[in-house]
Amino acid sequence: VEVFTMFSNSVTNGGKTTLAEKLKNMLPHCDIISQDDFFKPESEVETDERGFKRYDVLDALYMDEMVTSIRNWMKSPASSHVVTEEPQNTCDNLKNVYILIVEGFLLYNYEPLNELWNRRYFLTLPYEECKRRRSTRVYQPADTPGYFDGHVWPMYLKYKNELEENASMQVVYLDGTKSQEELLSYVYSDIILELNKLRE
Repeated sequence: VEVFTMFSNSVTNGGKTTLAEKLKNMLPHCDIISQDDFFKPESEVETDERGFKRYDVLDALYMDEMVTSIRNWMKSPASSHVVTEEPQNTCDNLKNVYILIVEGFLLYNYEPLNELWNRRYFLTLPYEECKRRRSTRVYQPADTPGYFDGHVWPMYLKYKNELEENASMQVVYLDGTKSQEELLSYVYSDIILELNKLRE
């Protein structure tokens, strides 16, 4: 039995959750752990000097719990209660492989996660498209006026810059404006290639 972990990171509304769900349906023994499930309650999230809740920082999340969940899955993937049946068209090099997709928006700048990955993907969007998609979503709590420009986008740029400056970080950047089918096809093929490399 082999374990393969991949991380899908993205700007807000970049399409990572949709991509992860579609990959799960194509891959055998595949689970997803979502960073969104580890947000602290609103009362524990700091507010900045402009009155914006600081959700787009690691301190807004129970990251220790997230790492524990990932490590527990890696220790015993077959016992996970959400492991799916093998898809009908499973190719031979996916037999006896357990795959974990970790998806979120702040994954690669958190040191304890860095040793756990096999493959990293980062979905990007240009400002206008990101803002347009964000405006169509309903959040709890709701975005306050100016929140995207005052907090969300600047934090994304800061985070992305830190990532790009880290020469040791191997990340596959994906264009979030491409169709889901195109992204899915590329990432699926890339996973198969990586699995083949691991076996050589």
